Amino acid sequence: MRPAVHLISLGCGHTLQHPPNKKVMNSIHRFPLLMSLFLVACQTQDSSTNQPSTSVLPSVFSTHNIDPPQAAKHPHTLRATNGEERTDPYYWLNQRDNPEVRAYLEAENRYADSVLQPVAGLQTTLFEEMKSRIKQDDNSVPYFHKDYWYYTRYETGREYPIYCRKKDNLDAAETIMLDVNLVAEGHAYCAVTGLRVSPDNQYLAYAVDFSGRNLFKAQFKNLQTGMMLPDAFPAGDGDLEWFADNRHVAYTTRDEVTLRTDKVWRHLLGADAATDKLLYHESDEATYANLSKSKSQKFLFISCGYAQNVEWQFLDAGTPDGNFKIIKPRDKEVYYDVEHHNEHFIIRTNFKAVNFRIMRAPVNTPGQANWEAFLPDSANILLSSMEVFRDYLVLGERKGGLKQIRIIRWSDKQEHYLDFGEPTYDADVLSLPDYNTHTLRYLFSSLKTPPSTFDYAMDTQQKSLRKVMPVLGGFNAKNYQTEFILVKAHDGVMVPVSIVYKKGLQRDGQAPCYLQGYGSYGFSYDAAFNRNLLSLIDRGFVCGIAHIRGGMEMGFEWYNNGRLNHKMNSFTDFIDVSEALCHEKYTSPDRLFAGGRSAGGLLMGAIVNMRPDLFRGIIAGVPFVDVITTMSDPSIPLTTSEYTEWGNPEVPADYAYMKLYSPYDNVKKQAYPNILVLTSFADSQVQYFEPAKWVAKLRDVKTDDNLLLFKTNMSGSHGGASGRFEVLRERALEYAWMLGMVGKS
Repeated sequence: MRPAVHLISLGCGHTLQHPPNKKVMNSIHRFPLLMSLFLVACQTQDSSTNQPSTSVLPSVFSTHNIDPPQAAKHPHTLRATNGEERTDPYYWLNQRDNPEVRAYLEAENRYADSVLQPVAGLQTTLFEEMKSRIKQDDNSVPYFHKDYWYYTRYETGREYPIYCRKKDNLDAAETIMLDVNLVAEGHAYCAVTGLRVSPDNQYLAYAVDFSGRNLFKAQFKNLQTGMMLPDAFPAGDGDLEWFADNRHVAYTTRDEVTLRTDKVWRHLLGADAATDKLLYHESDEATYANLSKSKSQKFLFISCGYAQNVEWQFLDAGTPDGNFKIIKPRDKEVYYDVEHHNEHFIIRTNFKAVNFRIMRAPVNTPGQANWEAFLPDSANILLSSMEVFRDYLVLGERKGGLKQIRIIRWSDKQEHYLDFGEPTYDADVLSLPDYNTHTLRYLFSSLKTPPSTFDYAMDTQQKSLRKVMPVLGGFNAKNYQTEFILVKAHDGVMVPVSIVYKKGLQRDGQAPCYLQGYGSYGFSYDAAFNRNLLSLIDRGFVCGIAHIRGGMEMGFEWYNNGRLNHKMNSFTDFIDVSEALCHEKYTSPDRLFAGGRSAGGLLMGAIVNMRPDLFRGIIAGVPFVDVITTMSDPSIPLTTSEYTEWGNPEVPADYAYMKLYSPYDNVKKQAYPNILVLTSFADSQVQYFEPAKWVAKLRDVKTDDNLLLFKTNMSGSHGGASGRFEVLRERALEYAWMLGMVGKS
């Protein structure tokens, strides 16, 4: 018995009239938020009897005469610190170089392709449909920095971006700094990151990975001659920062086994990388070392931490031979981030402030004893980010599940907020390099409003719309409805939910629904525009995001209450939201699909064990599903760093709690809904063998005849394919599978 759900709706029916072809917009029309709340109070009853009457939708799929692969069993005993033993018959699937492992993955791929044959044509239709919405020869909004205009553009039919600049004005001749299409030639996968132009504008540093395992390699190009430099060396996750002399570069490298970024080096252009000087080594196996530079360009920073930073060090960018100095020694319960402004370091910290506050410290004596308060914390507003300019401080905040952008003038602390005018949305400051400017650039979107780039004059408080991302094919935002609702969870907590659907939807439980979630690491799953989802929404789907505990949508405690020994809240929140959507007749269990990737895949694995009756189908992408085994193996990338997220199985209490929800360990003999599992063989963040083992175990014990499909991308990464078009094939597969499950082919 689960108590019936109480649901509150905020701002339902609210519509923003936003003409996408308007070039300049001095102000957004402001609409009052509909503050009327309605509360649906329901009697406590079994949720299975509290569903709208619907007819069962037939699937187009059939598995007759197609036998699924069966992974061989080779029992392997795993012994915990507390003496408990677990037998894992599929442990052998972690042997990446074993031909039998690859043969099994390829057999699963062939089986999935066979079962999906009835929607093969629909997959192609969806792919072409999503691709057709993209303006293929698109450009970013240029920005000016040190005599040059910088922008990124795409060309028709090509997968990757082209990074360009023009001297002095936009009518000047174009210089192509880097054409990633040329870099990617001959490679199935290509990721480029860390682009940094030297202070004298002469050199470009960047990092490239062809493996899909985030094994980046630094490269350098002379922008005056167009010639590549011979300098090349491993570069961690692509962090590259120039010193002020234009000759030295700082970079990170990874531990060869765990892939943790643990060292910071200094390289001299033209020198043998073997002679590079080690600047810092992070010895704590639970901590990453990250490299950055202040917006003022005066300091290089090393930040140490994982989901949150616990220690920062600084070095004057003009002294490449100098040593990094610690601002505040680490304390595992105190998190802080640092920027530079004039004679002070600006510090965002949770020190005596659950939702963070702003402090500052003199550059010459930045120890914690010299920290002074600048802005206090708030009980109901999370201070989530900061952007420092010469004359202004810009803060990213979260209140009531939604983002805010707050602008404060340094000279007198006068402040104001930006207005966005929609009930649920996403808004982010775009970090441009000009420290002295009075112009703030930000990106706004919602579930029905395409990403819109604004330039905002912080002194005059005037905004101009610089670009709306084109959505081809007749898209009109007025055809869609967004809602922001609150669902009362089983323990009385109100969980936010963002929803979008096509206007005219009848709330009678007949609509299929795709509900997504994440709920880990403090990552907030914001209600940003996704043009791919139009292919579902236009076919009658309701699409939603459950902003469950484990993110930071409702503040830092929202994160704390969804991790470690509170992790079960993430799963029960998602279940409560799913029940609410059915109870309020947005959908019904026979039409409800749930999806999540990575730690969101853990969410999928947990809820499908707990409430398999509540869903028609589950999509789990690169899912983290073998929690105990992975967290017990410190050689697996990310394991040691994530003890603060999941716990350490060496601690008996942590082990016992993980065992309550670990999807692989809780698979049992019961009926499961239809399940589609996707992974990448090269994934360094969630290893391919976790979903492989999970699928093998599900096949062995589940009692139903529902579909269980498993697809492995043999060349992709944690994010799947790297090209802007190729990734659409993966979305087309997912959407065609859901549509096929509700009888559409």
